[in-house]
Amino acid sequence: MYRYPKPLQNLINLLSKIPGVGKKTAQRIAFHVLGMEEEKVRQLSRAFLDARRKIKVCSICHNISESDPCEICKDPGREGSKLCIVEKPIDVAAIERSGAYKGKYHVLGGVISALDRVGPENLHISDLKDRIKREGIKEIIIALNPTHEGEITAHYLVSFLSPLDVTITRIGIGLPIGGSLEYTDLVTIGEALKARKKIK
Repeated sequence: MYRYPKPLQNLINLLSKIPGVGKKTAQRIAFHVLGMEEEKVRQLSRAFLDARRKIKVCSICHNISESDPCEICKDPGREGSKLCIVEKPIDVAAIERSGAYKGKYHVLGGVISALDRVGPENLHISDLKDRIKREGIKEIIIALNPTHEGEITAHYLVSFLSPLDVTITRIGIGLPIGGSLEYTDLVTIGEALKARKKIK
């Protein structure tokens, strides 16, 4: 049975561990890397290391940034009374690209999932109440992916935040069940934000 040379197989194995990269895609990337000039491979390697070493997590919103606090938290031009709760930093990027929202964010770092043994205590939820009070937040926008886990997390957040004097809304139409903000087009994200509904 034919086997790839060990260094190539090792590269394929490591690439296939990246979420969304299957075995065939990993093979295509690995073979592409083999055909690249060595300096380009070095640049790629440096880019991986730079991203890992230089990107920080904002201590306020838990988004990724080169600084702490991040650019959005430091920006005095943002609508400080609105707070959009998302699952991952990539969701912040998707909403920002839509241009439909000018408030601040709070990144949970995941969703509640019994299957993956992720509970509320494993997410950035405990600091939410203090942040809302400290920053004078008036509206919470829950912008979680419309998956089973996203729904469970949204319900938990509503229950957790209900004692506070804030309006809680949820992004509305346009996002299909089982869909992901990361892969949704900008117009759809913009319309979903505009069509959010009050849930408290």
